[in-house]
Amino acid sequence: MVHADASNFAQGVTKQQAYDQVLLQAEGLFDGQRNWVSFVLGYISNFHRVHDCLLLETDAEDKVNPSPLDIGLASNLSNAASLLWHAYKSLPEPSTHVNWAGTVPLQLHGFSSLTFLTRWPFVAGFYTLDATASPAKPRLILGPFQGKVACQTIYFGRGVCGAAASSRTTQLVRDVDQFPGHIACDGDSKSEIVVPIVVDDKVVAIIDIDCAVLDGFDEIDQAALENLAALLAKGCDWS
Repeated sequence: MVHADASNFAQGVTKQQAYDQVLLQAEGLFDGQRNWVSFVLGYISNFHRVHDCLLLETDAEDKVNPSPLDIGLASNLSNAASLLWHAYKSLPEPSTHVNWAGTVPLQLHGFSSLTFLTRWPFVAGFYTLDATASPAKPRLILGPFQGKVACQTIYFGRGVCGAAASSRTTQLVRDVDQFPGHIACDGDSKSEIVVPIVVDDKVVAIIDIDCAVLDGFDEIDQAALENLAALLAKGCDWS
């Protein structure tokens, strides 16, 4: 039985200890829960009006003829975002300044988001592969996250998330203002780390963590988040 105590982190733990708990709890929470999302077919006729970022990222044809979208609540991704959020909340600076965290599923039939507004300046979340996009122009779509509202869609190669998706490599950015083409969904974000989730040599989603201070992430973050990405890759049915 899933219990909220999985999100309790002791004050004063090191970052490595917090990540060790994230990975241990995630492995237990993912057990027997292979579905990353439960689908509810929906249709959004004004999807392109929801956020300015979408207007910037969506083709004119998509604006006129939006596609049906499967909308659901992600289970494994949601729990992973929650674990990360509470882990960062328990840590001292700079980790406590994370202001967005989650995954971006390369949308396999779906748009999903869980918004949690908080005084803690960090974000953790996911983007997933958008199966409605043209194979010639793949894009990510917003998934479960913790933090302020975010850009709904990001094309491969655009910004830090798009770079991670197109290269299939982790992007550890100590100063987002120095990253060419950075997409400023939140002006408070100063540093960022994005880790791809890869299945059968294909990116199916990304983990995206933003921080409100420079140099918010290091090699400890990278190693732990890559381990989490591997857990999600093997612990979910992505097709």
